[in-house]
Parts: sequence; structure tokens; C-alpha cells
Amino acid sequence: MAPLPVRGAPTTSGGNPQPRVNVVHEITHAALQQFTTLRLGGVAHRVIPAASADEIVEAVKQVDRRGESMLLLGGGSNVVVSDDGFDGTVVLLRSAGITADGDSITVEAGHTWDDVVAYAVANGLAGIECLAGIPGAAGATPVQNVGAYGQEVAETITSVRVYDRAHDKIAELKPLACGFGYRTSRFKHNERYVVLAVTFRLTRSDESTPVRYAELARALDVPVGGRAPLAKVRETVLGLRARKGMVLDPADPDTYSVGSFFTNPVLEGAAYAELQRRADQAGGAAPPAWPGQAGEVKVSAAWLIEHAGFHKGYAGDHKGVALSGKHTLALTNRGDGSTAALLGLAREIRDGVRARFGVRLEPEPVLVNCRL
Repeated sequence: MAPLPVRGAPTTSGGNPQPRVNVVHEITHAALQQFTTLRLGGVAHRVIPAASADEIVEAVKQVDRRGESMLLLGGGSNVVVSDDGFDGTVVLLRSAGITADGDSITVEAGHTWDDVVAYAVANGLAGIECLAGIPGAAGATPVQNVGAYGQEVAETITSVRVYDRAHDKIAELKPLACGFGYRTSRFKHNERYVVLAVTFRLTRSDESTPVRYAELARALDVPVGGRAPLAKVRETVLGLRARKGMVLDPADPDTYSVGSFFTNPVLEGAAYAELQRRADQAGGAAPPAWPGQAGEVKVSAAWLIEHAGFHKGYAGDHKGVALSGKHTLALTNRGDGSTAALLGLAREIRDGVRARFGVRLEPEPVLVNCRL
């Protein structure tokens, strides 16, 4: 993307000048594998760690003044970076802090997400407890509209503070302006906005919001729609995620991943009927599915992968990478893999599912300088 024009002095949304922050600490020719949970990625031309919102904005301005390409990285948990690296500047979001105001909390973009969930639970604030254990930074949650176990952040976000590169100003975007959808938003694949902070409105309660996800409800021994103590929900979610290799553990190669590599496909009625027909022909039960909007149906990507013949731990001929030994939605680096090998495995799985069931799987992570 060409650099967006810079107009005038930096301002807040109220129009008052901001103090200029000089970002001087730069790392040149840094290997990006050290900043991603996949532990993959080639060299970046330049890396700028930014420890506050002001530093983030100034770093972005420096990139724009130089006319360079830019990549924002928080926890690096939802990006796949090419082996060729990134011929531009990477801005590392390292801001941190949580500010409480009644039932609302405002979180700096670089704050570790699971620490946000732990803070909410410890302070009796319900609404994000099912999102425990998700790796990455808070600023990434509105970009992906992060969700798990029946919750997603769009349900509790009340505003997202951004730096608007096109108009050189700080803005507060309300939920409708964020364009939230299933694992997407206005911010995904859009370099205009840089997330600086996110505000969540939660519910003051010692118990969770109604548990919607059947697997979690069973683990909690409550009916779907029931509630459980906040701390117990968080602990149970962490346990479920750990058993699937979805909680970062340096000693476990199954966690060298981006979490779920593919999104659950959302099918219209005719496509879902065709999937059921193919499943019946194969002599199997219908895949797990959940009703969506306007008659659409969301289908389990993990089921499609498994029933297309890709078992846990499957590697094929792709050196150094494999499906997780715990969960078929996670593609993992076994320690000596490459991005090229990982994408090769992803293509084989995508094409195999399409050949078997007529359904095309779409990747969830952002692909940097590479494609599937």
C-alpha cells in the first residue's frame, strides 16, 4: 500500500496539538520469527518498538514520511510472515495499561490480552471470560473480532481509539463504524487505521454471562444458557484450550501456531444441503453446524478437515510442519519448519476439503508478503 498523505500537525479528536514524540530506538534487519507465535518469518528492514500510544503514532508518522511499507505487530499470534521477510518497517505495539471507569475498561493496544481477561475476572466484570488464554495483544481483538466459546469482543466493545493515517488525527470509532463481522472488521486488511486503545463495557457480576457453547457448558456442568462463577469459567476455558494446544507453552511445539488457521465456513442453504449430501454419500453423520443470519449455517472447519482425511499430527510431505497433535485446526511449526512448508500444508488441506465436500476453507490469520 502506498503511504497515506499526512496533513498538518498531529491532533487529538478535539483538535488540540499533541506533543511530538521522537522515536529513536530502531532495530535494523531483525528476524521476524522472534516476534511471531509460529516462530516463522524472515527479516524486516526495520523494527520500531513503541511503548505508548504517542510513540505508536510517531512511529507510524516516521514510516509515512519515509514512504515505506508498514506492518503492525502486537503479540504476533495471528500473522504468517513470508520466509522472505518484510521489506519495510515493523512497528511493535508495546503499550500497556488498563483504565477502569465503572463497568467499562479501556485497554492500551499492546497490553497482553489474557491479562485483560484475568483483570476483568478478578474485578467481577463479566463479558470476556470465555476469551481467556487467547494469545496476542488487546489491540488485535477488534481487528479480528476475536471470539471463542460463544463470546466475541464485538459484543462488549463500545469504542476503538485509532490513529487515522488518511486524515492525520486520533478518532474514536463506535461499534457500527467498526464494521464487525465473523472474525473480521473494518480494520482487517485496511492500513488506514492504527488501533491505539479499546474500550469494553462489561457487566458487574460474580457469575459469567450465559454460557452458549455446548462443550464449555458440559465442562462446567451447567445447561447451555446457564451461568457459572467467573473464575471457574476462566479456569475451565484455559483447561480446554490447553488440551487443544491453544495456550502458549514454549515446551510444546503444538503451540507454535496461529491458533485456528481456518475459519468455520458460513454456508448458504443450497451449499449446506450439498455438504450434507456429500457427507451422507461418504457414510458419515452431518457435520456440526450452527444457525447464522438469513438462513446461513456455520459449519465446523475441524470436522471438515478430519473427515477429508487429515488427522491430528498430519504432515504429508511438508518438512518441519504438521497439524497439531491436539487439534486439526492448528497448523504448527515443529521447530525446523518454514513459511513455505506451512502454506504448502495449508493448501493441501484446503484443496482436500474442497474436493471432498465442495466447501472452500478461508485462512483466519493475516498473510504478510505471502499468499495461500
